[in-house]
Amino acid sequence: MRRSSWLAPTAFFIVALLTLQIASAQIPRIPRIPKPQPKPTPATTAQPSPDAQPAPSQPETRNETKPASSPASASGGQDHPTIAKDSVQLRAFTFSSYKGNYDTFSWAPLISYRVNGPIPSGGQLYVEYTVPGAPPVKFDCRTEETPSDRWWKTECGGRDGVPEEKGTTYTGPFTFAIKMRNELAGADTTIFNGKAKAAKVHSNEIKTGKFANHFVYYIDHDWNLPIGYVYYTQDDLKGWDRPILNVAFWVRGEAYNLDPHLFYQGKEVGRIMYEGQQVGKASCESDVDNNTTHFVDEKDAPQKAKWARVRCTFNNVRGWDRSGDQWGFGPPHLMDKNPGEYELKVLWNNKLARSVKFNVPAGGKLDNSLAASNKLGTERLIVPVTIIGDQDGTWDKAAWKTDAFYGNPLTGFTPVP
Repeated sequence: MRRSSWLAPTAFFIVALLTLQIASAQIPRIPRIPKPQPKPTPATTAQPSPDAQPAPSQPETRNETKPASSPASASGGQDHPTIAKDSVQLRAFTFSSYKGNYDTFSWAPLISYRVNGPIPSGGQLYVEYTVPGAPPVKFDCRTEETPSDRWWKTECGGRDGVPEEKGTTYTGPFTFAIKMRNELAGADTTIFNGKAKAAKVHSNEIKTGKFANHFVYYIDHDWNLPIGYVYYTQDDLKGWDRPILNVAFWVRGEAYNLDPHLFYQGKEVGRIMYEGQQVGKASCESDVDNNTTHFVDEKDAPQKAKWARVRCTFNNVRGWDRSGDQWGFGPPHLMDKNPGEYELKVLWNNKLARSVKFNVPAGGKLDNSLAASNKLGTERLIVPVTIIGDQDGTWDKAAWKTDAFYGNPLTGFTPVP
């Protein structure tokens, strides 16, 4: 009896084990899902400069360091920092009070500019401005150490740089300077001196009672209108082997509905058609907007006291092509193969508004001697601009003689009569 008592459980265990093995053999195995492997991140490359042969395809940040992009950069190899004069943009930032009184508005400068390196270790950029009857006001600008083959762009002032209690109600000419101090070296130098004209217009509020002194301030930029620029930018894939033509000019007002057309020897160029559609069409857009910080009515301020620099880009017009590659929809117009006089005509709101004539020598390299002789700090070809029609309103045609580049007018420049 004892022997049979342990045989029964043993037999039951063996049968159960065999049943489990048979069942497991009938259930298919689910394969293991492999863990995803991280992909290597491609190395980023520095973007081209937007002023020394510039015009980035992506938006810029206000504080950044970038390399000089052209084959022969204007800033390469120098031993002290300089300002790219055509990068300096000065605006008036309007405060909604004046010394604690909200019945009166005031203003302070807001400035952006580009510094061609080097900026040494310990260097600190700052701006000092003076309006008549008041002590100078200083504010720092974000700064980074920058080697001589790169440049640094920054924006400073306005509400972030000037305390509201230091705002002014002054209008008229005033002076400013871009400086750099270095506490480590015990140095303080001026790298740009400028002057500008502040003006005001009433806000779009009612003009009586507590709103009577709600004036919006702005900087006059009429000096920009007769001056244009021609320059190349790098191709996204082929770089300086296939540079793209750009032409820039200023308008007073809203920079929209602009239609550019380029002519060579009286014939329009840069137009490629494919299956009845134009491909690589030229376009214009603003890359600088100098406008007010508060809304104003156009009846009080012509073109709402706004000036904009417009950049027209011609993807189908190239300085040269040294890539050796074929073009997808047809060959572009190559300027090195077609030297001579060119003319840009721009329709603004469907009306002819601008004409810009310029010459391209054999080989396609643009003549930047005027920019170099005036120490502009960039390699653009400077050209006169013809303003056609009345869309810019009434403007000061003589302002460029004294006010260009904030009191640093061009020597050797002749505007269109």
